[in-house]
Amino acid sequence: MSGTEAVMFLNGLVTNDMKTLAVDTWMPAVFPSVQGRLLASVRIIHRSDGFLIDTEAATRETVLKLLDRFTMAGDFRVTDLTAETSMISLQGRKASETIGATLGEHAAILERQKVLNAQLDGDSKVDLIRASHTTEDGFDLFVETKETESVIAKLRAAGASDIGATTFETLRIEAGLPRYGIDMDETNVVTETNLDDAVSFTKGCYIGQEIIARIKYRGHVAKKLTGVILEHDRAVEKGEKIFCRDDKEIGRVTSSTFSPFVGRMIAMGYIKYDYLEPGTKVKIGANSGEVVQLPFVRGSWYEI
Repeated sequence: MSGTEAVMFLNGLVTNDMKTLAVDTWMPAVFPSVQGRLLASVRIIHRSDGFLIDTEAATRETVLKLLDRFTMAGDFRVTDLTAETSMISLQGRKASETIGATLGEHAAILERQKVLNAQLDGDSKVDLIRASHTTEDGFDLFVETKETESVIAKLRAAGASDIGATTFETLRIEAGLPRYGIDMDETNVVTETNLDDAVSFTKGCYIGQEIIARIKYRGHVAKKLTGVILEHDRAVEKGEKIFCRDDKEIGRVTSSTFSPFVGRMIAMGYIKYDYLEPGTKVKIGANSGEVVQLPFVRGSWYEI
C-alpha cells in the first residue's frame, strides 16, 4: 500500500492507530465489519516505500477487496505482492543466537515492533521483525520469493532446523494463538479473540468502532477464547461442545492437541463469560478438565 492518503484510508479500516506507526516499525491490526466482527487479522509494516500488510492465506482475498474499493477515492494504491514475497519464520530459545550469526549482533537485539532492513552477503534483502508464533523468542524474515531457498540455507548453516506443520500447530496451541478459519472468523466479535494488542481504544473513528468500544467500556463479551487442560489423552474435535459440571452447554472447542510440555491434552475454545475463571471444572464428551488462562506455556518470549 502506498500513496499520500494511505494512512487516512487505512486508519478508517483497521482497529489499531496507523497515525502512530513510524517508518521501520510494525503493529498488529484487525479489519472489522460494521458489526465489530473480525474479517481479517493482519500485521502492518511501515516501510520507506509504503505499508506491507501481512495476512493469512485464508484472508488474503478479503483484505484485497477491502482495500481495492478505496483506490479510486484518492491517492491510495494497492499492489498484491503475494507471488513475489515469502515469509520465513525462525522460532525458538536460540532464535536470537541464530539471527545474530546470520545477520549480525544488531539483528539479534532487535526491539519488538521495530523493523530491520538487512542484507545477507550483499545479495538477499531482508525485512526482519521480532515476532513469536510459539511461546519462545522468534523472528520473521520477509524476502523476495526467488531468494527464499538461499536465505533458508543460510539459517540452516547457522544452526536452524526445519519443523513440520503438525509440530508447529502444537506449538501454536501451547502459545494460545488463534488462527483465522480455525479459532476465529467473521462470526466473532474482535474482543472475543484475545487480539488486544491489535486494538486502539484512543484513536478516531473506524469501521466497527462503536460496537468494539461499547463492549470495552459498558460491559463484557458474552464469550471469550480461553484454554482447557484435559484429564485424559482422548483427542477432542473442533466444534465439540463444552459443558459445565451441571451439564449446561457453555462453549465449543476450536483447537486441540497433546502438549508434550504440559503432558496432557489441551484445547482452546470459546467459553461463556461466567465460566472463564481458571480452575472451573468442565466436560468435553467423556473427557473432563478445567479452564486455564492462555497461554498454556510461557517460554523465552516472556523473558525478553
